[in-house]
Amino acid sequence: MNTSFLTVSAAALVDRDGRLLVQKRPVERAMAGLWEFPGGKCEAGETPEAALIRELKEELGIETHESCLAPACFASEPLGDVHLLLLLYVCRKWKGVVQPLEAPELRWVYPRELYALDMPPADRPLIGLLEALI
Repeated sequence: MNTSFLTVSAAALVDRDGRLLVQKRPVERAMAGLWEFPGGKCEAGETPEAALIRELKEELGIETHESCLAPACFASEPLGDVHLLLLLYVCRKWKGVVQPLEAPELRWVYPRELYALDMPPADRPLIGLLEALI
């Protein structure tokens, strides 16, 4: 069986109070209205870290460096005709002010508050791991 993989890098941005940033998926995208960690697809030839740095700038207007991205956990989930591999990094240091450049809404929440949010299936198993890490 030949499975096609979709690699996505996402960030658990952590503020000084130990809260995480989540964003609401826009209405024009799949799984619209669900809360997710910021990030996105890795382009061909792009490392997961480079993809995440690019996505954070595009989605939130912030800049970070590869040395500020700590690999935390991953999720593996079938997604239609492809298989999603979600790589989650913890990031505590960035430049700029977080702005919702693509998402209709942003929210800072404590890890335990993630359980009450509607999130994509791949994100849900990561909550307990983040709760233990943060």
